[in-house]
Amino acid sequence: MSHGKQFTLYSALVGVNAWKVVIVLEDLGLTYETVNLDLRKKEQKLPAYTSINPNGQVPALIDHHNRDFTVWDSCACMTYLVEKYDTEHKLSVESLEERMSMLQWMHFQNCCQGTMLVELFCFAFVMPEKSTLALKRYHGEIIRAYSVLESALKGLKENDGSDWLVGGKVTIADLGFVIWTHMTPFLMSTYEGRFNLHEDYPFVSAWHRRMAEIPVVKKVLDSYDQANRGLSSRLKQQNARAS
Repeated sequence: MSHGKQFTLYSALVGVNAWKVVIVLEDLGLTYETVNLDLRKKEQKLPAYTSINPNGQVPALIDHHNRDFTVWDSCACMTYLVEKYDTEHKLSVESLEERMSMLQWMHFQNCCQGTMLVELFCFAFVMPEKSTLALKRYHGEIIRAYSVLESALKGLKENDGSDWLVGGKVTIADLGFVIWTHMTPFLMSTYEGRFNLHEDYPFVSAWHRRMAEIPVVKKVLDSYDQANRGLSSRLKQQNARAS
């Protein structure tokens, strides 16, 4: 079977993690075709897709230039792309120690920022009944994650003069956060306490703005917003009706 593009990326319009992979594909100039699954119809759980990703979630990535090698999980996809195709280390680092630092921030993003925001989304907008305890937990975990980031970025700036998490330059360690940070103010609008990214986390806010101004990142954020136009307002209306 021949393919016009090097990669097939399985995604979903509201599947935020797949857009992390898009940033890396775009930045490295790799060609890809996107197949968007309808999560509401649970297409990600059908055998045709679980044969590609047994976890039944997006993203998954197939490299047609490498015997259709398949990788799933957003961190694994991003790591594969830089390990195999970022030969100039544009978005990656070279030493073992820096690579481990890069990976630890990617896992922190996936487990502590992304996962907590997914759970908040589910309990705030998807579940038919609101759970005050669940919302309190996930709001608190998100605040904790941003406090960790704020402390780390402040320390890097003050001690090393660095604006980035690893290696003194933007890498996939940073870029993995950008889509979720873009979404955080909307998702945290369900928080009854105070959450102001710009005022409460100035180092995180400045770091996010630096990434959002990178042309490739700006292009992907604009595409994400365009693909999900109207979603935020619909979810807010739904949440208000359920309150």
